[in-house]
Amino acid sequence: MRYRKLGRSDLVVSEIGLGSWLTYGSHVGREQAEACVRRAFELGVNFIDTANVYGGGAAESFLGEALSGRPRDSYVLATKAYFPMPDGDHGLSAAQVRKQLDASLRRLRVEYVDLYQCHRYDAEVPLEETMEALTRAVREGKARYLGFSEWSPAQIRAALELEGVERFVSSQPQYSLLARGPEAEVFPLCAREGIGQIVFSPLKQGILAGRYRPGQPFPGDSRAAHPSASRFLRDRMDDAVLRKVENLRPIAAELGLTLSQLALAWVLRRREVSSAITGASRPEQVEENARASGVELDPGTLSKVEAAIA
Repeated sequence: MRYRKLGRSDLVVSEIGLGSWLTYGSHVGREQAEACVRRAFELGVNFIDTANVYGGGAAESFLGEALSGRPRDSYVLATKAYFPMPDGDHGLSAAQVRKQLDASLRRLRVEYVDLYQCHRYDAEVPLEETMEALTRAVREGKARYLGFSEWSPAQIRAALELEGVERFVSSQPQYSLLARGPEAEVFPLCAREGIGQIVFSPLKQGILAGRYRPGQPFPGDSRAAHPSASRFLRDRMDDAVLRKVENLRPIAAELGLTLSQLALAWVLRRREVSSAITGASRPEQVEENARASGVELDPGTLSKVEAAIA
C-alpha cells in the first residue's frame, strides 16, 4: 500500500480507502463486514470513511465496535453530516453540526474524528453559521480537520473567502472513468488551495468492476440485485455504458490487472487524488482493490483507456 498526504493537513492516507455506504451495518452481514475491516488493515488500508446517515447510524455503530480494539493513531477516521436522519434531523445549522458530531462520536466510540465533512452544501443555512460551527468543533478537539462533499466551485470559493474560520483540507467528489466532472474546475481550484481529493464511487458502484454485462441479468449476489440498491444503480447503467466497460477488459488483461484495478489505477493517476474510497462485501474484494495501489499506467495505456470509453 502506498500513502499520500491529504491536502495541506498532516494526515497521511492510504491510496485505497474503505467506505461503508450501502455495506456495513446494513446490507453486509456482521461476520463478513468484520472480515473486510480486518483484511483492510492487514493490507495497509488506514483511511476509513463513513457518514451518520449510512444505515441511519448503523454504519458508524458497526465501525465503532470493529475499530475499538485498535490504537487510535493507527487509522484515519472520517465521517459526514447533512442528510436526514431517521428522527428527521438534517442540515448544517450550528445546532445540527454540534448534535450530529456528538452523536457520531458516541457511535464511533472515539473522542475525535480526523476528518469531519459536510455531506452536501446546505443552502438553507448561512454559510457563515456552518463554518463557525465546524470551526468550534475543530477548536474543541472533536475534529482534527474539515472537508466537504460535492460542493460547487462557487460554494468552495465562498467558504475559502471567510475570515476567522478553519479552512477545508479535503473534497469528496464522485470521480471515476464514468464520472469526470471534477476534472474541469474542482480539481484545479482545490489544488491551488491545498485541498486534497478523497473520491467516492471510483468503481461507479461496481459497474467498472465488470460485474454487469450488456444484455444479461444482474448477478444474484450483486449490489444491483438488492431491492434497496437496484434503483440507484439501474438509473446509472445501460447497455451503452456496459459496452464501454467491456472495451476495457482487454486493456486490463494485457496489463495483468482486473477491471477494478485498472479503474482504480486510472483514478489514482491524478496527483490531486489522495485516496479512492472503495466498498467491499467480501475480504477478497478488499484485497483486489488494495492491489491497485502503486499501479502506474503509462501514456500508451491511458490513451487506450480514453479511446475505450469515448
